[in-house]
Amino acid sequence: MKQIIDKLDDGGPLITVTILILIFVIVALIIKAAIQKEDNKKTISLISSIAWFAIAWGYLGRTFGLIMAFDKVASAGDITPSLMAGGLKMALIGPLMGLMAFIIARVGIIFLTLAKKK
Repeated sequence: MKQIIDKLDDGGPLITVTILILIFVIVALIIKAAIQKEDNKKTISLISSIAWFAIAWGYLGRTFGLIMAFDKVASAGDITPSLMAGGLKMALIGPLMGLMAFIIARVGIIFLTLAKKK
């Protein structure tokens, strides 16, 4: 569990914690829509919008991570792998979490669509 928290911290807490909250919201909306037996078009649309926002937020974090990495290189004047590692970690973890949120949302939408047709 500590490793997961450390990775969330490496990705920039503002970016990763926000996406983690969005994942919880997506899962809650999927469960809510699965329990309700009425038309879920609005809920499915909301899930889709939140998923796209999670991807955009993750790529925003990627941009910040790359800017931080390049700032470190510019201030140090010399490029070493350890110097770039922190910024590159942040640049990769945000989009990865955004994509995970998107995949969870898409699987949930597929499930809800299949359940509605029956």
